[in-house]
Amino acid sequence: MSELVFWPAAILTPQTQPFNLRPFTRSGGRSLGGISRNVRTDRGYWVGAYNGVVFRRGRFEQRRVWNALRVALSGSAGLVVVPVCSTTLQAGGGITDFAPILAPHDDGSSFDDDTFYAQGTIDLRMASFAPLGATIVTLRTVNATAVSGVRFSYQHALYETGRILAQPSAGTYQVEVFPAIRMAIPADALLEAERPTCLCHLATDSEMDFDPTVTGTGRPSVNFVEAVDYWNDLAIEVA
Repeated sequence: MSELVFWPAAILTPQTQPFNLRPFTRSGGRSLGGISRNVRTDRGYWVGAYNGVVFRRGRFEQRRVWNALRVALSGSAGLVVVPVCSTTLQAGGGITDFAPILAPHDDGSSFDDDTFYAQGTIDLRMASFAPLGATIVTLRTVNATAVSGVRFSYQHALYETGRILAQPSAGTYQVEVFPAIRMAIPADALLEAERPTCLCHLATDSEMDFDPTVTGTGRPSVNFVEAVDYWNDLAIEVA
């Protein structure tokens, strides 16, 4: 199994970072009357991109990081953990960026060197055990204001919630989820809703064909596809 590589989004920052659902459907073709019936044979997977990764003149560490990352991944066989900006769950929240969230001590003070804690502010949990392959889960909000249409990750498996189907109790919601649960999530597990990540492969072997040492500056784009094979292999090992 390939070693996981983490994309350093704070250094190699894209201008846009779309991650979209790719449902898996099949059709038997059109009937004589022109009707096509599509059947969903699998919940689907993620496809994404880092568009316009910003290289700045004089930032030589960016060039070194790009080259080192390219060697570590060695094409589409490598496994890369990609941070995904997502709408926050707090009231008035917007799109999160890749900078760490800094917070002071409870009394408002900092460390001796005037730095703060790097931590999240959203507490979203799995209210009950979510088995492998589940498409409906129960979430509990501790410090969040929404559970429908939001993204979270667990162990670098990225999910997006759909409709609220039921509210078993105050602060607990049963929702649809895409894709199907990649690995079992225990009850009360803390979910990463503020800085979710997606385990991916490069879409092709040539995604990182770019030479910043020649251009000085540039705006390359990199395409990703979710590493569904990794989750499949893990499920087989668990079984």
